[in-house]
Amino acid sequence: MAGKRATPRERLIDAALELAAERPWAGVSLADVAARAGLTLAEVYEHAPSKAHLVQAWLRRIDAAVLAGPAAAAEEPARDRLFEVLMRRIEAIRPQKAAVASLVDGLSKDPVQALCGWPALLRSMSWMLEAAGIDASGLKGALRARGLALVWLATLRAFLADEGEDLGSTMAALDKALKRAEPFGRALDGQAHAAATPQNAG
Repeated sequence: MAGKRATPRERLIDAALELAAERPWAGVSLADVAARAGLTLAEVYEHAPSKAHLVQAWLRRIDAAVLAGPAAAAEEPARDRLFEVLMRRIEAIRPQKAAVASLVDGLSKDPVQALCGWPALLRSMSWMLEAAGIDASGLKGALRARGLALVWLATLRAFLADEGEDLGSTMAALDKALKRAEPFGRALDGQAHAAATPQNAG
């Protein structure tokens, strides 16, 4: 996204990713990002007043890249649709793998930043559900998003450790995580069906 036509926010995201790939995320300051992006601190404050905001802006960029892909095939099982969408997400972050590793390591060592980022991750997962043709609205949707967030985090760890060009280990980890989550999804669907079914009069 770097270039003269990039918006200040895009320039900041690109700068943050470049710096994260070069050094631990904890060692990257907003002043460093401003300098790399060629912007003033006042401009950084306007578009991303904290490092957490930079991470969230990057997540929105990834969300948009995934959502721009083809619609999920409605005839496929939900697990297959989710597999396709989350692998599309992996491919979207693949070019920034070194930066992602730095970000994940930095957030794992900073519980406050990680906690602040949790709502953004849940929002992303809600959109991934919608991309897979699965309703993410209401309480049931919120629970689905939480479950999918755990699937995504397990897949992300596998991706960061995966040195294969074909991402075989990543795909295996994603398939395994989705299989583990299936009973939870079926239980949610069962509860919704029971709630919608009138009980017989006594």
